[in-house]
Amino acid sequence: MTARDRMLAALVAVFWGLNFLAVRIGLDHFPPFFLAALRYLVLAVPVVLFVPFPDVRLRWLLGYGLGFGAFQFGLLFLAIDMGMPTGLSSVVVQASAPLTVLLGALLLSERVSGRGLVGIGLAVLGMVAIGVDRAQATTLLPMALTLLAALGWALGNLSSRLARPSSPLRFALWMSVVPPVPLLALSAAMEGPTTGWVALGAALGPQGWPGLAALAYIVLLGTVAGSGIWTALLKRYPAGMVAPFSMLVPVVGIAAAWLVLSERPSVLALAGAALVIAGVGVGTLPGAAGKDGGAQAVEPDEVVSTDRPPGSTG
Repeated sequence: MTARDRMLAALVAVFWGLNFLAVRIGLDHFPPFFLAALRYLVLAVPVVLFVPFPDVRLRWLLGYGLGFGAFQFGLLFLAIDMGMPTGLSSVVVQASAPLTVLLGALLLSERVSGRGLVGIGLAVLGMVAIGVDRAQATTLLPMALTLLAALGWALGNLSSRLARPSSPLRFALWMSVVPPVPLLALSAAMEGPTTGWVALGAALGPQGWPGLAALAYIVLLGTVAGSGIWTALLKRYPAGMVAPFSMLVPVVGIAAAWLVLSERPSVLALAGAALVIAGVGVGTLPGAAGKDGGAQAVEPDEVVSTDRPPGSTG
């Protein structure tokens, strides 16, 4: 990989890591389900107008959109809004990697190697450590919601594997058409039918620019630019050469939350985070899946690649 492309891969990790910070800022201006709906609604309109429909079965597109889009980001945004530390959320959502491997083994009969099992074990130990830390801080529910968000990501990954799109980026873009309806319905039911729209109106005023800037970042840099660069790199290089850069995402997420939001993770939480990152790295490097092809995750900001290990989201 050239020095330029290494820098581009690292830049994408920075984009995705800072996504969690943008989400935290956005949640100061919008309710969580409504913000999650907005991030996809902004993309869905131009996608329907200008992007050809991908050559996949509709059920797999719906499965990916509901799991990866609505389920994951709706619960992740809700967890952060309820008090899940922004930096730790960038780590805990990495549980999607071992969950994808386990679900692939259970539902798709995919074989898992010894290295994959070691990776799952390390990640589980890390999650237990973070869970103990969160229980001491009386914020276990947001932790549980973040784990459920990771489960949604994993379910979306299985749909993307079964879809096997010839154009992963087109498939990912069309996925954005699915989440707005269920997320807007959840927003109306749980946040109030007019709450989100009132917040959007307020964001258009002079005091609301941070919320709009956060939304613009999530859509333009976190999603469009990050996904575009990552997909281009995956076309030039083997997946195993590109994917390790995604392990920088939670590092950036924790560092940004530390510097900007003054979040100070405890030693136990940092140890748990290190175990999760190590487990994801061990369990998703080439060879972690069995010879029959283990389940592999998708980069959480809309890059679909059915032949590479997982990275992170926000």
